[in-house]
Amino acid sequence: MKPVCRRCLLSEADAGGVYETIRRRIALLPDDARTTDSEYQRRLDCCCTCDALVNGLCTICGCFTELRAAKSAMHCPHPSQYW
Repeated sequence: MKPVCRRCLLSEADAGGVYETIRRRIALLPDDARTTDSEYQRRLDCCCTCDALVNGLCTICGCFTELRAAKSAMHCPHPSQYW
């Protein structure tokens, strides 16, 4: 059994190819609904410092962090709203 990876994104802690499915979903987002590459990376950098990130999932809302960060209309669900 693989250990729990705290502060790991799904791209690092992928189980069963889920990350590829998430990447395909991000690619299908319309350009006007997707964050820029720099904003996406900024959001993921914030997530990687958060204690609520476990195995690529946000334990506050249960989302796949990389998918949520890719959607421009979304925000961080943490009470401090890091992004």
